[in-house]
Amino acid sequence: MHRVMALVRPPQSTFELACAAQVFGIERPGLPTRYAFSVCAERPGPVATHAGYDMLVTDGLDALDRADTVIVPGWLPTKEPPSSAVVRALRRAHSRGARVVSICSGAFALAHAGLLDGRHATTHWALVDEFAARFPQIRVDPDVLYADHGDVATSAGAGAGIDLCMHLVRSDQGARHAAHIARTMVMPPHREGGQLQYSAPPHPAQIDGTLAPLLEWITGRLGEPVTIESMAAHEGVSTRTLARRFADQLGTSPGKWLLARRIATARDLLESSDLPLDAIARRVGLSSATNLRRRFLGALGTTPGAYRRAFRAKP
Repeated sequence: MHRVMALVRPPQSTFELACAAQVFGIERPGLPTRYAFSVCAERPGPVATHAGYDMLVTDGLDALDRADTVIVPGWLPTKEPPSSAVVRALRRAHSRGARVVSICSGAFALAHAGLLDGRHATTHWALVDEFAARFPQIRVDPDVLYADHGDVATSAGAGAGIDLCMHLVRSDQGARHAAHIARTMVMPPHREGGQLQYSAPPHPAQIDGTLAPLLEWITGRLGEPVTIESMAAHEGVSTRTLARRFADQLGTSPGKWLLARRIATARDLLESSDLPLDAIARRVGLSSATNLRRRFLGALGTTPGAYRRAFRAKP
């Protein structure tokens, strides 16, 4: 059982905490329970929240010593640094091998603990300038929904906390397990693009010309030679207009979206079937096992064979 511990502080944002609790703390019928979720605070007892009520937290900082993953679900106000006791607890957890994760403004706590020095990280787009000014030793990426280094991970705004938590489940348990959780939450298992699509001013293309029908059309034809030109032709627009719509609505390019969809489908087939790699490659439009291996390694840092061995046999 993987133990996930959320470190809260008053006044705690209930949404950021709920992002982690919903992914890691719910028992779901038909799905093995692989996480144990708990909450701790520097000072156990009633903890005020931004929602107008107090929550009772019984565990203190020593609970972090028993966690496999530590999550800091926000850190407001950001101008108040964590105490030396919190910094020591975070560093101690990280040094013994626990994964330390932040949601939204929680990146400030990880930065104060020195866990992000020399790495790239992200936080809410409205806090990026403040974060970069206060922590010049950290490479801030204002676009991505999350940044994961394996031992340390940060998410963008509050909603991106769910994206990061789902990404961690995919890394731990495989894409099929994560997809099951996503279905129970009535949300996609993976959102494409970055947070610039939400921070940028609205454009008409974000209101008109939704890409949803096109994405459904593409998903039904992954095994075919779909190209950016054929996408544009199906929409009756130029490739430049199509690229602009993808950037506005998904925060990514048509080519990157298509490759991500092919990789995601390949992951599912590797987990759920005994199909040989060549057959999977053809089904997802990657032409050959050699190309599948190359694309898979570039996207996930592992091979299709290693991925199947890690996740195919899980009950």
